[in-house]
Amino acid sequence: MFDTTEWAHTLQQSNLTFLIWFVPLFLAIYFVPTLLAVAFNRRHLGKIALANIPAGFSVIAWCALIGVALSGKLIESTRSKHHE
Repeated sequence: MFDTTEWAHTLQQSNLTFLIWFVPLFLAIYFVPTLLAVAFNRRHLGKIALANIPAGFSVIAWCALIGVALSGKLIESTRSKHHE
């Protein structure tokens, strides 16, 4: 196993520039369903954001969550057309 001093040494050797661009890029990709929900499905934004945390570990769940995030305005526009 890694000793704490080995972990600290490995972290110090990592390129800071790599971490500066990789971490925000990773988080942006990981939270794509939440970002899409901000634009398309604000009513369920909290639920989508909460479900996004464990769903990021499963590609199938992550893709399904993207579908849920994108379907918000589509469902609302379909409902409004049927009520007219």
